[in-house]
Amino acid sequence: MEKQFRNLFVMILVLTSMPCTLAQDWPQWLGANRDGQADFKTPANWPEQLTQKWTVSVGDGVATPALVGDKLYVFARADDNEVLRCLDADTGKEIWQDKYAVAGADGPARNYAGPRSSPTVAEGKVVTYGVRGTLSCLDAATGKLLWRKDSVDKNWPTFYTSSSPLIADGMCIAQMGGEQASVIAFNLSNGDIKWKWTGDGAAYASPALVNVDGAKALIAETDKRIVAVGLTDGKLLWEKPYAGSSRMSLNTDTPLFVDGTLYYSGSGRGTTACRLKKDGTGIADTELWANPDNSVKFSTPVIKDGMLFGITEANKLFCLNTKDGKTAWSKDIDGNRGFGSVVTTGSVAMALTPKGELIVFELDATGFKQLASYKVAQNDPKAYPVVSGNRIYVKDQDSLALWTVQ
Repeated sequence: MEKQFRNLFVMILVLTSMPCTLAQDWPQWLGANRDGQADFKTPANWPEQLTQKWTVSVGDGVATPALVGDKLYVFARADDNEVLRCLDADTGKEIWQDKYAVAGADGPARNYAGPRSSPTVAEGKVVTYGVRGTLSCLDAATGKLLWRKDSVDKNWPTFYTSSSPLIADGMCIAQMGGEQASVIAFNLSNGDIKWKWTGDGAAYASPALVNVDGAKALIAETDKRIVAVGLTDGKLLWEKPYAGSSRMSLNTDTPLFVDGTLYYSGSGRGTTACRLKKDGTGIADTELWANPDNSVKFSTPVIKDGMLFGITEANKLFCLNTKDGKTAWSKDIDGNRGFGSVVTTGSVAMALTPKGELIVFELDATGFKQLASYKVAQNDPKAYPVVSGNRIYVKDQDSLALWTVQ
């Protein structure tokens, strides 16, 4: 009996010491670690069809929802408001909502007037970033507004905001503004500014949290460069020029940092890998390889088991070998050029095409091997699928659906 109690006590200690983000959660842009890795129960045999459990209208927008426990957080535009809805993840029923009146995106971005930035959920808070630069922090359980900030310079990029905020060490970090933009760290509790970096204008990519030889930093693509700034003080640690040759060569994709190597890609600029190392009080880089044949535009790649998967601006689903950067294979897909998304889970990957087709394929560098294909959306899905357990949540232009593998 004493041994049983001792084992139970050890189990409790193990469970209570685990991180608060569960493996099946998708609490922010690109998942728990901003790397596109999902926790999914891969079936031995894929069914002919997925089962649609529910679909609900949530408003216009292409922001990927956040999933934490039994709650979904969906950010969209409805009736001249930007609306954050908390839904029951099993039923799709609304638990609470918060909204504020604001104009949508217009001009060349008018066809996508709603939010693009994904909600971020951590430390009992949920943070959203609207298309005209409104940053909001709410209590994740009740929807109570804790604080709200407007863009620091009443400005935003040409095609409006799409960078998703990040929560780390009691701070909310966001890339705010336009030509006079900053990377700003706010106190998560009250919205007070802790630090800001103002060395370049904003683009459309989301920042990533990295650890370079023990130094915590944020990697951010700005208007014309890639930078690393210290997490605690916002000081510039490293920068690299990174601007396209045309107005449409936008910095839109989140850099990936895996085992000391930074991977990044942009329109017309191929895909590049460089090693980052701490160098005195800063960071130094060494380029490892550059692949000119696979350039992504609106689809951040994902890395698994030495393979990098993505969708190019020419609508090719591709695989690179991360050791040497060589193209392993590529496959044409249909839809709006440059869009689409890839996530990996277990021994498979899933690609959601601009035509609403979910393609399941093997993680294999020897060639493209499709396992299944499902029609999961009708109306221009640009958000990433949220994959968890046997559930796949798909946000299209104005609705959200839950599909399951039975």
